[in-house]
Amino acid sequence: MKKFPIALQLYSVREDMEQDFEGTLKKVKELGYDGVEFAGLFGKSAAEVKALVEKYDLVPISAHVPFVDMMADPEKVLGDYAEIGCKFVAIPYLTEEYRPGTDGFQKTIDGARLLGEIAKKKGMQLLYHNHDFEFVKLDGKYALDVLYDTIPADLLQTELDTCWVKVGGEDPCAYLRKYAGRSPVVHLKDFYKAGEGKDGMYELIGIQSTEKAADRSSFEFRPLGKGMQDFAAILKATEDAGAQWVVVEQDRPSMEKTPMECAEISIQYLNDLMK
Repeated sequence: MKKFPIALQLYSVREDMEQDFEGTLKKVKELGYDGVEFAGLFGKSAAEVKALVEKYDLVPISAHVPFVDMMADPEKVLGDYAEIGCKFVAIPYLTEEYRPGTDGFQKTIDGARLLGEIAKKKGMQLLYHNHDFEFVKLDGKYALDVLYDTIPADLLQTELDTCWVKVGGEDPCAYLRKYAGRSPVVHLKDFYKAGEGKDGMYELIGIQSTEKAADRSSFEFRPLGKGMQDFAAILKATEDAGAQWVVVEQDRPSMEKTPMECAEISIQYLNDLMK
């Protein structure tokens, strides 16, 4: 099995990052991660962040930047991540007004095309990181596919989240192979899900839910290898897709572990799997 370089999506350890930005990067490196994917800079300048990733020999492979933030000042925002050295920048999530099935989805498509053009000029590649709400059909086609069919591959590539693809009802391996040559970065995420409901899922990624607390035990994110995903198959599909990097992400800790302990379990599992 191919040994991919492994990055950690720093959203996974966001509270650690907020409390001790440098110390958290140091710990991530000590765990054996090759790179990081940012989810906010916590008040640090691009120059400060660039110096820190160089200090700890971490590749700043990518960044998740809210769509509305990029659209508000694309030259400045994308310029900052280019200065840090990010090769990729991703649209991580769509708020409801920009999702498929709303009038705002066309704004998403138009905005992604614009951001892709600006990113390209700055030496970066724009990615789109999916959840499950893109797996609604528009004129018989999944909205996720509409997005990729509408915007040229040189302006928008995929960052398939293997958890959300499966939650959306599709096979992550098939989807990776579908976008072979367009999947440079793949999100590896494990989960446990009881039944068909989605109680509390979005609260786990910071979106408030009105569900009763007792209903939220039906879904939880887990360290890699502790949930329902077949990562041996997913890694083979990741290789077939021509991916360059895999990224570990766990939106919320579980199993009575801290976020950093979850990150450690995940990379140990991956290293054993890719031997």
